[in-house]
Amino acid sequence: MTASGVLYIVVFFLVLLALTKPLGLYMANVFEGKRTFLHPLLRPLERLAYKLCGVREDAEQRWTQYAVSVLSLSLASFLFVYVIQRLQGFLPLNPMGFSTGHAPGNATAMTPDLAWNTAVSFLTNTNWQAYGGEATLSYFVQMAALTVQNFVSAAVGISVAIALIRGFARRQTNSIGNFWVDVTRATVYVLLPLAFVYSLFLCARGVPQTLKPYVKATTVEGATQTIPVGPVASQESIKMLGTNGGGFFNANSAHPFENPTPLTNFTEIVALLVISSGLTYAFGKMMGDTRQGWALFATMAFLCLAGVFICYPAEGGGNPILARLGIETAATQTQPGGNMEGKEMRIGIPGSALFAVTTTDASCGAVNSMHDSFTPLGGLVPMFNLQTDEVIFGGVGSGLYGILLYAIIGVFIAGLMVGRTPEYLGKKIEQKEVKMAMVAVIATAFVILVFTAISTVAPMAKNGYWNPSGSPITNFNNSGPHGFSELLYTFSSTAENNGSAFAGINVNTPWYNLFTGLAMLIGRFGFILPALAVAGSLAAKKKVPTTSGTFPTHGLLFVSLLVGVIIVVGALTFFPALALGPLVEHLLMHQGKLFSSLMFSIWS
Repeated sequence: MTASGVLYIVVFFLVLLALTKPLGLYMANVFEGKRTFLHPLLRPLERLAYKLCGVREDAEQRWTQYAVSVLSLSLASFLFVYVIQRLQGFLPLNPMGFSTGHAPGNATAMTPDLAWNTAVSFLTNTNWQAYGGEATLSYFVQMAALTVQNFVSAAVGISVAIALIRGFARRQTNSIGNFWVDVTRATVYVLLPLAFVYSLFLCARGVPQTLKPYVKATTVEGATQTIPVGPVASQESIKMLGTNGGGFFNANSAHPFENPTPLTNFTEIVALLVISSGLTYAFGKMMGDTRQGWALFATMAFLCLAGVFICYPAEGGGNPILARLGIETAATQTQPGGNMEGKEMRIGIPGSALFAVTTTDASCGAVNSMHDSFTPLGGLVPMFNLQTDEVIFGGVGSGLYGILLYAIIGVFIAGLMVGRTPEYLGKKIEQKEVKMAMVAVIATAFVILVFTAISTVAPMAKNGYWNPSGSPITNFNNSGPHGFSELLYTFSSTAENNGSAFAGINVNTPWYNLFTGLAMLIGRFGFILPALAVAGSLAAKKKVPTTSGTFPTHGLLFVSLLVGVIIVVGALTFFPALALGPLVEHLLMHQGKLFSSLMFSIWS
């Protein structure tokens, strides 16, 4: 690590901390129906949305009605995005002539299985991309389907988090709010204003925003080169703010048109976490005790910093195999040192490591470097971040309702230790709440481990088709511990609705398109439905008075307990799998050639 690199990380956290309270206070006012400084401008738009959709602003919903509304919007989103993709050849704003049955030049055809996978990906806020955006989708699809879903899926996550907050805050009622009102307010008052301002900033820093065809350029050698452009800034802004991650370009935020300067890189990292961070303060404000929100923020910040200061030294230390060959791997005045494979020189190791950790802390698949090229321990951190159910800030909304479910598990464990019925925020935590929290945690872990195991051994996983005859299979992915890490990361990313990848694996096959899509659906709704059930159960309960025996949930002890629960649950669940992948690869990298060959042979 270097002093400048550490300073970069410290400044980032100070900026994030400074933005948390004002944004959180603003969001609390929005979802409590209070007037804000944007109401004179945006209130007419909100009312118009209700009128067009037939929504009664004062109507409340039970948790089951709220859940049905979430599912119905998600189904409509899936059908819309799928149909738009399949019909892109007949729709306007398609200057490159992208279609479905054929693909011009080096483009990728939008086949039925790929369209299914992409539609599921964007409705679940995963934005997993088994295609290259600039070589597959028209401007119309990028804007009308994908960018719109970036707003909608993020608003759904925020709405579910707000519903769970109401479950804790309300007493002896059967309603948790109105989903259609919450999703409208999240879009109109939070996502749209932030995305608009940030889009203008990105345009000013050099990110394209145009509907003109791709640019033809002549290189210095006289060859012709096609330079993709398009409405990039508008998609880039909500991609980061909504923790979506789906890039306009295949290289995502490593592409200079998505992330042109060190300043844009820094602001994109801030944008990744700012809404999720602000929601922790909004939670405390809506509960009437901001200390509760700061306790969640402290838990998330500690885990995030721990990941950064494991990943950064791992990448800054470089590859010991190269060092044994006499190659200089330390930072000097003439070279950055460390492991620069898969990273942009203009961004460097600190910016790449911080981006990798925060994008996997959040439910965001955006990348500015290739995680597949990280050192084993450097790649282990993003992978483990995913496997904590992304409650370290997490996606917009999903991080908050995820960590609240972990808090329920934490206070339940604390209650077992002292033989007392657990309480959290004035509500008794009983059998139903604990069961629902465990269902959410187990659902994602089951999908990750089972789908990875099947994909490791099933012949159809290798090239996308069933191969019962045992005939030779082509198109193998990487083998050994690194190949296993790629598979484990694939299903960790999709089940946890992240969308980033160890990109050395070919996932545009029928097998992966189908099963990563299933993983995304289970990961999304396997958390949302239990969270809403918990919200409904808690809202019906009366408030329990605080006594001398009540476990305080705003201090260091609670933060330590919650950190421990998150780490232990993740470690116990995934340690055997991690041992077969990045941990074995780390040992191999630090051993001699003979030992490495022996270990590789044993593993294979």
